[in-house]
Amino acid sequence: MSIHEVFMPALSSTMTEGKIVSWVKSPGDKVEKGETVVVVESDKADMDVETFYEGFLAHIIVEAGETAPVGSAIAFIAETEAEIEQAKSLANSGGAAATTTSSPEPVSAIASSATPALASQNGSNHKEGRLVASPRARKLAKELKVDLTTLQGSGPHGRIVAEDVEALSNKGKQPTPVLPAAPIPTSAPVAPPAPRTPAPTPVVAAVPGQIVPLTTFQNAVVRNMVATISVPVFRVGYTITTDGLDKLYKQIKSKGVTMTALLAKAVAVTLQKHPLLNASYSDQGIVYHSDINISVAVAMDDGGLITPVLQNADAVDIYSLSRTWKSLVERARAKQLQPQEYNSGTFTLSNLGMFGVDTFDAILPPGQGSILAIGASRPQVVATPDGLFAVRQQMQVNITSDHRIIYGAHAAAFLQDLAKLIETNPQSLTL
Repeated sequence: MSIHEVFMPALSSTMTEGKIVSWVKSPGDKVEKGETVVVVESDKADMDVETFYEGFLAHIIVEAGETAPVGSAIAFIAETEAEIEQAKSLANSGGAAATTTSSPEPVSAIASSATPALASQNGSNHKEGRLVASPRARKLAKELKVDLTTLQGSGPHGRIVAEDVEALSNKGKQPTPVLPAAPIPTSAPVAPPAPRTPAPTPVVAAVPGQIVPLTTFQNAVVRNMVATISVPVFRVGYTITTDGLDKLYKQIKSKGVTMTALLAKAVAVTLQKHPLLNASYSDQGIVYHSDINISVAVAMDDGGLITPVLQNADAVDIYSLSRTWKSLVERARAKQLQPQEYNSGTFTLSNLGMFGVDTFDAILPPGQGSILAIGASRPQVVATPDGLFAVRQQMQVNITSDHRIIYGAHAAAFLQDLAKLIETNPQSLTL
């Protein structure tokens, strides 16, 4: 008898439990290796979960709408129809699937795709004539004209992932398609997948006297905010004149450029001169990150907060960066981001300027060294160097930094260079 447990996977480093959004398969349905069986809500996104086993979905332990700890069994898969009843009996007795032929393995989580990826348990990326590759890898291979059959996968169980495709393409072993002039970030998002059901959880209307449970997203924010209490931080404010930046934005707005992308680009370029502000603390010392990945805080429609990441924002041209940002926001609000698209940031921006906020302090995200709070740009009367008065557009920014590795002079020097770039040379952001 071969009955396998399907486990609640860890879809992010901070995830401790997951919520079942919906079961794609019903009890008794045939399942193939690599086929999506369930949609799970992690602390940041909804993810399709695949199985490495072939057989029949015998019994569902955790129903849609319920939660379960990471690593706990949520269903049983039987290899044959004859074993379905045995799996049900096993579930009813509260026992584990001790009759599996090998140690149970957690299922793999990937983004939704029209073509299901296949996975094997023997470490090979080819089995029974079928290719084992993630949907992202398949799409990227098609765009970059890479032959997947020539690759050895580095993912779980030998699965081909997007990084494998890009690594081969970058070595010049395959024809290179026409790409934007600037380097493409490693985890650049692909076109948004088609919307799936169920739709994102609607906002619960508040009723006086009612207690509304926190969503999974909101609970994740709670855990992160509590974790920051142990970090000694300090804050430094700065006033930046934005006349040149505003003028540039008006010139290129029609080309799809967003102010968020412009600010992220300006910060990323400035971080090239200040690697310590892009670093983070660890028990072993200061972690200097090789990439400059800008996280930008986005409020979710149904509660919670997520920080989509603009990968390698210093190296990507402003037009590609803006397209990437638009895609990230759309997929973030549809809960379709991949983990690396929201947990790989090295520096965070929080912009409340669009709400008319003049100034505010931002809470430092766990695992990062700094976060920059950006207020609204407003006309201000200022004294000019020649002793006259003039009206200038100005915004207030406040940086919150980890005082274990970053000191006041470091933060001040960073803000000074950021202001110099925005005030005197904003056109360089389009190069």
